[in-house]
Amino acid sequence: MMAAPSPGRAMLLMARLRLTRLLNQADALLFRAARRKRAGRAATPGKRRNSWLLALLIALMAGFSFTQLARNAVLNLHCHIDAACAATDDQGATYMALEKGAAALATTPFSPHLASALTMMLTLLLLVSVLFAVGSRELAQADWDLEWLATLPVRRKTLLWGRVLERSVSNPTALFALLPLCGLLAWYSGLRWSVPLAMLAMAALLLPLTALCHTLADTGLRMWLPASQLRNLQALTSLASMPILYFVMALGMPNGASFPIEWAAAYPAWSAWTPPGVMIQLLQAATPGRAAALAALLLAQVGLLLAGGVALLGYQLRHGVVASGERASGRPRVRTTMDEPTKAGADHATATPRAGARGLLSPVKRRELRLLSRDRNFLVQSLLLPVVIIGSQLMFNGALHDLGQFAHHPSVVAAVAFGIGSYVLMLSAFQTLNNEGPVLWLLYTFPRNVESVLREKVQLWGVLALFYPLGVFGLALHAGAPLDWPLAGSFLLVLTGMPVFAVIAVALGVFACDPLATDVRTRVRPSYVYLYMLLASFYGYSIYTTFWPQKLVVMVLCGALALAMWQKARDELPYLLDPAAAPPARVSTADGLMAATAFFVLQALIGMLLSDGPGKIGLQGLTIAFASAGATVYGCTRLIYWRNRTAGVPAIVRGGDAGTGTGTGAGAAAGLGLAMAVPAIAVGLAYLAALRHSALAPALSAAATGATLHPGWMLALAVLAAPLCEEFIFRGLIFGGLRRSMGALPAMLVSAAVFAIVHPPLSMLPVFVLGLLTAWSYERSKRLLAPMLVHALYNAAVVSWQLWY
Repeated sequence: MMAAPSPGRAMLLMARLRLTRLLNQADALLFRAARRKRAGRAATPGKRRNSWLLALLIALMAGFSFTQLARNAVLNLHCHIDAACAATDDQGATYMALEKGAAALATTPFSPHLASALTMMLTLLLLVSVLFAVGSRELAQADWDLEWLATLPVRRKTLLWGRVLERSVSNPTALFALLPLCGLLAWYSGLRWSVPLAMLAMAALLLPLTALCHTLADTGLRMWLPASQLRNLQALTSLASMPILYFVMALGMPNGASFPIEWAAAYPAWSAWTPPGVMIQLLQAATPGRAAALAALLLAQVGLLLAGGVALLGYQLRHGVVASGERASGRPRVRTTMDEPTKAGADHATATPRAGARGLLSPVKRRELRLLSRDRNFLVQSLLLPVVIIGSQLMFNGALHDLGQFAHHPSVVAAVAFGIGSYVLMLSAFQTLNNEGPVLWLLYTFPRNVESVLREKVQLWGVLALFYPLGVFGLALHAGAPLDWPLAGSFLLVLTGMPVFAVIAVALGVFACDPLATDVRTRVRPSYVYLYMLLASFYGYSIYTTFWPQKLVVMVLCGALALAMWQKARDELPYLLDPAAAPPARVSTADGLMAATAFFVLQALIGMLLSDGPGKIGLQGLTIAFASAGATVYGCTRLIYWRNRTAGVPAIVRGGDAGTGTGTGAGAAAGLGLAMAVPAIAVGLAYLAALRHSALAPALSAAATGATLHPGWMLALAVLAAPLCEEFIFRGLIFGGLRRSMGALPAMLVSAAVFAIVHPPLSMLPVFVLGLLTAWSYERSKRLLAPMLVHALYNAAVVSWQLWY
């Protein structure tokens, strides 16, 4: 019979198991795509890659950021509390010189008030480590290995000490929060090259305390409190952790709010005899005798706290490690007999399913709201946490010091409103499929397609997200913001962005969802979260810029991108639960947007090669760059479509393949193009004539200068290159892709808007009309020949008019 392991060996094995699982989770989260690409053999594992280099780089960058934050906080506290950083510049102005304070702090002991402030900072970081650990997982469910560990031939007391040890070494939040500050405290205490040893010793005493509090919260309280109260507690911890973290960050902001420094300076003196305070006293000890006494006191405090905590855990788990075998529900179950069905059940039995609920609150929306009301943790994290995060940032960096001054900056008010709304969508609409959990497959059994269900969820979260900008703008008006055009324009811009980013969030959530993942934390691919944040930052740029064409460009591009992502997500939904199958290749709006981006980037790069300097490129070089970029994009796109056997590829003469309908012959397409060119030319010439008699006449004359100097190259660019390249992208790909998802008129409007914003602001209006007419001719003929003729004749007429005048 195998002998039972010793307590020390059992605890080391538990710690090793926890670290191994943590590393495997990080590898699965960061390098899943690379591993999927090389997963070609089932019997023998593939070669190991150097993926650990990227993980090491990320850890180093995070460590550097936390170290810099801790250093700024320590020096800022020293400068404000000890007044040791005041300096004067050449003009006689006084400012805070942190480096001067760093030199003084390294040579003098901490003052009593500074030691108390640093004790507060270290205590708050301990609290943040515990709150983040508790709020990162569901408290109502036992840890995956708890029941298995309880079956091992080891005493319960040994298991509890092992649980504290393993959580001490496997809490990355505590490591990044505590180690940098511990190292800086040791450095400024004069230890210098023995800092690593001191840092490890401090961590060895502080990390078990965080692990003990974490275990008492998630293991002990789970045995005492029902599941509903545990979820409420988890929601409160998630909500409370962010203000505390931003409070610590505010200590390192020289120009931030003043009250965090004042609170730190007024921290009570008795805190010096808590474990963090005794640790700082030990670092500052002047004699070996005092250091030995403080070390003994610190070890006694930590030992007593750990022993008492483990004893309390043992008492909590005296009846077992699992309190209940079933998940608690949000409401008590109503018992009924088989002969007396409930009214809700009878109504459900007699109701006929509707293909799309058109009421204000459809069954899908009511279900989403009901689940939201039951899951308090998700409710707090999705609807309240963004307000706390943005509000904490504004409060601790000093932006809310004068609310009236904040309200008189429309761009700042709009940025805050959009930031809160987009953050709400990232934490709610982005998780639409992930929140279904292991029962996602049930959506595929309903008498309606999954896309319609997601569409209703988009509507719900888009409307909920609108309340936050409305509240921010209402607060700004209450604080005295003038209701003028800048504020109203910013308000409309933010309100327009909410439904657009609701669509983007749900669509990206489809791509990010991995329903086959066993661990909930790996069901969402983080790269798509970063992509959403990047797109939101692009839209935020349109709020700050004062140039209205840039605002219009960003709005139209984000709207088109939302439609393109939704189309891709709709194609992906039928194959989401299949790990191998993929949707068939078809022309999509995303293809057109990518082709347009590649076209303009290539045109800029080739133009740089042909230019004589920055911004110095002639009309000849511009024509060559335009034609070369268009030919490259056309050739690469057709090659990719040919290799993937893509359906719906646009053709110039041979039509009838794109969109709906049967199309017309080549002769009829040419006639249609000639007919549509007449109203396009009429609108263009009328617009030019109106500009000649307006204040924009000088700008029109400057734009026509190149055409008069090089008429041949101008005609080649406008009549030959532009119709061939742009019609394939904007009508064949973008309009053709949009036509798969919507009717002819909406697709015409969207494609014409995208076509107009890539042209100079002076010509957006007639180009928009041209986009409508070319899209209509392509819709009728199913050939690119018709829109190319419309485009060529329009450009020829406009250029000829400019040459004539």
